[in-house]
Amino acid sequence: MRIKNSGILLLAAILLFSCDKKRVFDQYKSVGSAWHKDSIVTFDLPVLDSTKKYNLFVNLRDNNNYPFKNLFLIVALEMPNGFTKVDTLEYEMADAEGNLLGNGFTDIKESKLFYKENVKFRGKYKVNIKQAVRQSGKISGVDALEGITDVGFRIEQKD
Repeated sequence: MRIKNSGILLLAAILLFSCDKKRVFDQYKSVGSAWHKDSIVTFDLPVLDSTKKYNLFVNLRDNNNYPFKNLFLIVALEMPNGFTKVDTLEYEMADAEGNLLGNGFTDIKESKLFYKENVKFRGKYKVNIKQAVRQSGKISGVDALEGITDVGFRIEQKD
């Protein structure tokens, strides 16, 4: 019975991922039980077709330990020519009642957060992501951000 259930789960996962035709790159990295303010999550991107356009997303897995309604990120896109484009981004992570947004049936939610659209790549790029959450009225950032367990980056081919 156990082997049969495992087989069904494996088949379901294969079907789920095979339907994701737009995905070009999708990777997660664990930040442990708390994301330290000095911890930078880095993704080395594959060389992509320079004639196509892509949409970029930051993916997060979070749980009920996340104490804020919003999330602030600093995302740096390092280009092959040595330039780095840095963006400070704000995302809503919970509704007015404090319920986490995102997909998932348990207390763990997965959020696909829009970053950039219609991007053309020419060469090898790198993405660096760090959290920049601050408590209201305080200047220094939250040292260890509870509730974020994994940080991901996703590239989808634009239709």
